[in-house]
Amino acid sequence: MTARWLWRLGQITRRIWFRASLFSLLAIVTAFLGIWLAPFIPADIPAQIGSDAVDNILGIIASSMLTVTTFSLSTMVAAYSAATSNVTPRATKLIMEDPTTQTVLSTFIGSFLFSLVGIIVLSTGAYGERGRVVLFAVTILVIIFIVVTLLRWIDHLSHLGRVTETTQRVEKVAGDAMRRRRDSPYLGGRALIDPETTIPKHALTVFTKSFGHIQHVDVAALSALAEAGGGEIYLVAIPGSFVDPTRPIAACSGLQDENIAAKILEGFTIGDVRSYDQDPRFGASVLTEIGSRALSKSINDPGTALDVAGRALRVLAIWAEPPEGDVEIAHPRIHVPPIAVADLFEDFFGPLARDGAGLLELGIRLQKVFLTLTRLGREDFAAEARRHSRLALARAEAELVLDEDKAILRALAAEVAK
Repeated sequence: MTARWLWRLGQITRRIWFRASLFSLLAIVTAFLGIWLAPFIPADIPAQIGSDAVDNILGIIASSMLTVTTFSLSTMVAAYSAATSNVTPRATKLIMEDPTTQTVLSTFIGSFLFSLVGIIVLSTGAYGERGRVVLFAVTILVIIFIVVTLLRWIDHLSHLGRVTETTQRVEKVAGDAMRRRRDSPYLGGRALIDPETTIPKHALTVFTKSFGHIQHVDVAALSALAEAGGGEIYLVAIPGSFVDPTRPIAACSGLQDENIAAKILEGFTIGDVRSYDQDPRFGASVLTEIGSRALSKSINDPGTALDVAGRALRVLAIWAEPPEGDVEIAHPRIHVPPIAVADLFEDFFGPLARDGAGLLELGIRLQKVFLTLTRLGREDFAAEARRHSRLALARAEAELVLDEDKAILRALAAEVAK
């Protein structure tokens, strides 16, 4: 199975219907356990336990789980709407992929199906007296599971869709993507620093017929093509790039297959929206969008913008750390452009400095963040931090009124410039 199919499988497993389907299938199988295990139950056990009560218990579970599931779905939709209006629509996907919410809803749906199938099979008389004992025991276990899930759900509802919780999720996925790209900066291939001089003039350029963002690149599949043909493949566009039919997304040399362009295109997954997995800049953009949105007049929440600035520092600090182990070149025939540090800084701090130029508190926080970034031991970080410090100061001086406020920011920017 190629990396592309593994990525697609990962996308499927994050969907709520996948987990709900698994729980529903498990519930149906569990409901039939009474028929399969009935021969192993001693004949005198049913009289001792009083398993006839299972009919009423299953009826209560069926009616209550249907109600709870409906309520939970409405709560989940409300959380999506709150995230869309108060945070950013780009973060809604992360809430939809929340494993706790998916497990809770799957449990409720599975419990409903379990009780429904149990009632149907009971009405047919297929269980018998000893089968009822098994069903009764399983029902008790299901009730315990439901109670634990309800308590977990009550706690989870207190912060589902809240700004801080959603921002924390965005920071986590951005940090994870940043960490993966730091450890494999060229997706397992070789660095393509200067495409103009590195890509041969006679190389075949590959164009897509689609408009959209590159969501995933199957580097392993492209490497297999290059190895089989004894050639080289050069990525012109990397995950996150917006592509169209007028610009090439890749080039190849030394590959004689007449259908090589179509085969290379199969290694690219292009969609309408960006994906977090191979695109650290998308997480950075969404995180900054939350801060910019909080600065709008309709929301007016500067505290969130200050929080985002701190989170941006933590995510960028991951990029500044050394890789965990040696950077392995698993696909030497694939050449991949790097992510520019300048682009990362622009994604994180450009919108915040622009939209919060008139806010002294945010200006102070940004200058302190820039000062920290100059001390992380990377010259490219220090250079970009100084550049953005100057830009943030210029924007603030154009917006602030009091000279005292401007003097505070000038002093902080001067410390960054040192």
